[in-house]
Parts: sequence; C-alpha cells; structure tokens
Amino acid sequence: MFKRKAFEKLKEWKEKRAPRYSALLEGARRVGKSTIAEEFARQEYKSYIKIDFANIGKEILTVFDDISDLDIFFLRLQAATGSTLYNRESVIIFDEIQLMPKVRQAIKYLVADGRYDYIETGSLISIKKNVKDIVIPSEEMKIPIYPMDYEEFMWATSNDTYHVLRELYKLGKPVGNLLNRKMMRDFRIYMAVGGMPQAVEAYVEGKNFEEIDEVKREIIALYKDDFYKIDNTGLIGRMFDSVPTQLATDKRSYVISSATGKKKIDKDYERLFDLIDSKTVLPCYNVFNPSVALAGTRDNDAFKLYLSDIGLFTTMIFNSSGRTDENIYSKLLCDNLPADLGYLYENAVAQIISSADKNLYYHTWEKEGSSHYYEVDFLLVSKTKLVPLEVKSSGIGKHESIIEFGKKYSKHVIKEILLSQKDVGNIEMLKLYPIYMLPFIIEEL
Repeated sequence: MFKRKAFEKLKEWKEKRAPRYSALLEGARRVGKSTIAEEFARQEYKSYIKIDFANIGKEILTVFDDISDLDIFFLRLQAATGSTLYNRESVIIFDEIQLMPKVRQAIKYLVADGRYDYIETGSLISIKKNVKDIVIPSEEMKIPIYPMDYEEFMWATSNDTYHVLRELYKLGKPVGNLLNRKMMRDFRIYMAVGGMPQAVEAYVEGKNFEEIDEVKREIIALYKDDFYKIDNTGLIGRMFDSVPTQLATDKRSYVISSATGKKKIDKDYERLFDLIDSKTVLPCYNVFNPSVALAGTRDNDAFKLYLSDIGLFTTMIFNSSGRTDENIYSKLLCDNLPADLGYLYENAVAQIISSADKNLYYHTWEKEGSSHYYEVDFLLVSKTKLVPLEVKSSGIGKHESIIEFGKKYSKHVIKEILLSQKDVGNIEMLKLYPIYMLPFIIEEL
C-alpha cells in the first residue's frame, strides 16, 4: 500500500465529520479508491466490513433486501460476513456504491443511527447514472481521489528529495545546472510512468517501460469498455481518444465534431458530460474576463481537455502502433524526443493543478489588427490577484502572450510565471521555474 494524501482527508473526516456524515471517495477507475478505503479502515478502526458490490455473493446480497430494522440488518450483516462490529469503533465500506443505489439512499438512515462509520467508493459517471429513482443523501462528505501526484510518486519510489526541493523553492535561488537536470529527469520518469497505482507498482517492482506501458494500456481499455457501457455508439471513447490529438494540433478549444467525425448534435453534449464525469479527463475552461472571478466568466462552450493522468497521456501519444516502444521512453527520459512536446508538459501541469483541488482555466484574446490570438495556458488565483502560467517543453522560447497578458491586466496580476525545464531565474517581470516546482508555487498561493 502506497502512502496517499487522501489518508489525511479521511482522518479529518473521522475526527470532525463522522458519525454525522459518511465519506464518499470519488474518482476515476483504478486510482486507488478501494485500496485507500480498506487500508484506512484497517489502521484506524477496531474492525471493519467491506462490501464490494461489484463482486458480491447472494448470501450477503440478500442482507440488503430489507434494512428497515437496523438491529436485525446489522446482526445479519455480521453473520453473513463473519465479522464483528463494535459501537463507534467499526466502519463499513460500501465499495462500488453506484451499483446499489438503494443502499446509497439508505446512507441517511445508517448515519443517523450513529453506531458505525461509513465509507463509500464509486465512479462518478456511474453514480450519476444510477440515482434517477433515489433521494441522494446529503449526509456525505465527498473526497476526490486523484492519480498519485508527484510527491506521492516520490514517496512510492523512496526518493526523499521532495522536501529539499520545497526548501530550494522558498530560497528563490537557482538550484544549479547539475541538480536541475537530475530533478528534471526524475520528473520525466513521473511523466513516463504516471500516477496510476498499478503502473507505479510495476515501476517500483523493476518492470521495464514496455511492461509498464502494458499496464497503462489495460487501464485505457478498461475506460473505453466503461464508456461503451454508458453509450454503445463508441463516441465517448472517440472523444477520449481525441484529447492528445487536439492538444497536439494546438486548437484553441476542444472540438466535439473533430472527435466524433460528424456534425455535432445535442446528444454529443451529454456524451461529453459523461466523459468529464468519469474523471478520466480534466476540463480547462476559457474565461471571458480574467479581471473578475474566473468561475463567473468561464465560457462553458470553449474549453480544452487534458487526461487526468500524465502516464496514460504519454502512452496515448506514442501508442499509434499498438504499443509504446521502449526506445521512445529512453528518448523521453533523456529529453531527446524530436517532436515539440509542449502539450505533454501542459498535461502534466494540468494534473498538478487539479490534484491540488483547483479548477483549470485559460484565456485567449485576439491580437490587434490580426486574425491570430494570444493565449495564456493556465490561470491561478492568489487571493484577489491573478497568476498567469505559460508552459514550455524545453527552452523558454517565445512568450509574448504572457507578457501581453501582464500588460493588459497589470492591475490584477501579482506575478507572471513561465514553467519549463530551465532553472529558477527571471526575465524582467517574468519568473522562470522548472516545472517540478509548480506544487510549491500552488502551496504558496
């Protein structure tokens, strides 16, 4: 079991919100929800019962036929599972709760009973599809579960330099060429492996990148199977497949018809919302007016999509031949890939921002007297001030968009940041940081 930050959120729930609320762990498939729930139960409670509704026997399933008398229900549940529950010292885990909406509806009464704590896990897309005929309980504390972030990845790989990087960031000084190159290579390993626990486990076990890639392709195939169950046209899967391609072609926003290969219809919006609800992708919305609250001026019709996991994104970029060649990974780790991979680094940035529980925004505007546009890749907020981010794959290159943004919104911008592989530095008002320092930038905000 890897160390996960969600443990701290569950501890906070247990100390402050239970028994008045259950904990609902939401996230994409295979991000570790079930493992986190069970390991937390094992460490923090005298006993626990885990009910996996995706793999449940008839004997246990019949226990849930009638839960109107909770005294009898709990006795039957203990008898069927062979486990003992202790008042205020036990937790019941409802795994894949979306498959049993009636049980989710009953959370209200189970929580009100107060004898035990409850942890639910589920995929958001399925949860929403299975609540049409039930009353959704308000007694749930929702905890988002993401793929492992860079710090969790370093914990898993026994790399203890993360706290050193944080201190270096606080100093605001260059880390030095040799150390920066090493840190960037470490970060590119994370970009290659990603944060899906199964892929990280394969890497820790010493598997080669072709074997790790096989793990990731199985996860991608699982996602597509899930999409097909929701919509048998296969168009949600096409929308998913189209994410890297549309980022690579530098489109100003995601184009549904480019993904589906046909004229957009109203049903496509429902498919798109299902894709976003699956948490396998991250929506990044364009904003009309960054000088006011970002959420208040976002354009719901102009957005980009990124993948929720950089490792899956890497596999999808290089996977046109059916497998990712080991040589591709070698070139990635050595920063020797010939293609412009700015969008790969953009996806890494999107994942870092999202895993910090922040929404994604960007901004485009027309160049005066031109048909071209300026574009700032990401916008962060520090209190009432804006922090625009621009992402480069290697050198600092041209960065006129972020400079012009700083001029246009000078009253609202606290600092302008360019993320690349280069060391800490500055160009006039523009602050330069290596991409691995982004988590500390967000912490400071």
